[in-house]
Amino acid sequence: MGFILNLSQNTDKYAADRFHMVQYQLVNRGIHDEGVLKAMSEIPRHLFVPELYRHAAYDDCPLPIGEGQTISQPYMVAIMTQCLELKGDEKVLEIGTGSGYQAAILGRLASHIYTIERHSALASRAKTILKQAGYDNIDVIVGDGSLGLPDKAPFHGIIVTACAPHAPKSLLDQLEIGGRLILPIGNPYHQILHQMVNQEKRVEDRNILECAFVPLIGEEGWNEE
Repeated sequence: MGFILNLSQNTDKYAADRFHMVQYQLVNRGIHDEGVLKAMSEIPRHLFVPELYRHAAYDDCPLPIGEGQTISQPYMVAIMTQCLELKGDEKVLEIGTGSGYQAAILGRLASHIYTIERHSALASRAKTILKQAGYDNIDVIVGDGSLGLPDKAPFHGIIVTACAPHAPKSLLDQLEIGGRLILPIGNPYHQILHQMVNQEKRVEDRNILECAFVPLIGEEGWNEE
């Protein structure tokens, strides 16, 4: 079944930009999850982008959001979310809140989202935007995301929006049986997005695509230096 966005239902000035983003950046590249496409066609990505870059909010690229961090390219948000294979009743952990946009997408597709950000300024801004947008199922936490959130585990899905040198054991341990960890692994020069599924006695690891993310800083990530 194809996905069609009715522009007549969207009156804001960014409606056409969202339509083109979904159709040409997502559908044409193989994003097929109807929930992901619907969420990204409706959630105002521009509100999560600093005013200076708002004109480029729906462009096919990441954008700076301060603190040396970025809001991910729309396609990367879509493919990572699709890899979680959400049905609607899941508890999901996000590592790297950043702008809050990825959390907003997840918040439309799962029951409850916990999102961890190490930069308090970014966490505060994301929390404000998400609250103004009406979300009551997203908790923004300041901390070391590489260690996860053991007191809220297990999670059906964990999504990491920063590159790790390896899959953090703490995150794998916090997956429920059948749960999925989506994260980029590599170094500043070469990174691969992985989908890891907890099969109880083993972890099924699948390479998704090459990517480029800021480093995951933390005890089970990279050193800040």
